[in-house]
Amino acid sequence: MLLILGPTASGKSRLAIEAAKRFDGVIINADSMQVYRDLRLITARPSDEEMAEAPHRLFGFLDATDVCSAARWAKLAADEIAAALRKGKLPIVTGGSGLYVQALLKGFSPVPDVGPLDRQRAQSMLKKQGNEKFHAKLAERDPETAEKLNPGDSQRMVRAMEVWFASGKPLSWWQAQPPEPAMLERPSLKVALLPDRDWLYGRCEERFVEMVKQGAIDEVMALAERGLDPELPLMKALGVKQLIAAGRGDVLLEQAVADAQTATRRYAKRQVTWLRHQIVADIVEDAQLLERMTANIFPKISDFWLTPS
Repeated sequence: MLLILGPTASGKSRLAIEAAKRFDGVIINADSMQVYRDLRLITARPSDEEMAEAPHRLFGFLDATDVCSAARWAKLAADEIAAALRKGKLPIVTGGSGLYVQALLKGFSPVPDVGPLDRQRAQSMLKKQGNEKFHAKLAERDPETAEKLNPGDSQRMVRAMEVWFASGKPLSWWQAQPPEPAMLERPSLKVALLPDRDWLYGRCEERFVEMVKQGAIDEVMALAERGLDPELPLMKALGVKQLIAAGRGDVLLEQAVADAQTATRRYAKRQVTWLRHQIVADIVEDAQLLERMTANIFPKISDFWLTPS
């Protein structure tokens, strides 16, 4: 398996496509926002043209209301990796979501899957009771988790309550259990893209402007019109809050874009920090041009994948 990891706007998607074309690979998404179908532009999901260049898996296959946990994704990704290997194809996992990658590489707590009815029950309870009373109810069921959360943290409180509804046991109890084993059995080659910071920040800013030009506001407003829970993961995707505010006339578009660009830069910085401290990469690449990336990386992929063991 090949992992191509890096911060947003670092060139992961294009490199993955070129690697898939060169080594007969299948690209498996590891971006927690690109699993959802609703926001192609704002989440930088590959276009139809790009997806036609090579097989893509786990992109845009969930509705915004169908929350995808890291554990759920890791199981799906492991299935896709196994399917690719059975066909003799190189699995190429690419993305920048740390929790997803860690679940795949190191395993995860055996928290049970939560169905839509339990999730809706927890969300309705929060809406009816308000954050303070909901927090108190959570403290009765799961005092350890409640102690770590403030009443304003709606998303994590709902998550803890829905796990209680689904299993009858506190989230803290599940998290204390031995982790499920890592999903991978085959060796992997890990590539970390860590370009120059100023170049990366410039790319983040330019790409967001291009998203807006291509119609990101219309895309985001269509999602907003569904009246979804603002705590859903996709509603917190980079730029969504800012563009909804602009679309509703609450702020000027120029200010919304500037705010979203700032949030994107900060997110990219956190991703870089995570990669440097949490992933032991086999290849660290700082190239900014695709041609240089492929020249530096492809010989090492060839040694890993094509050389008999």
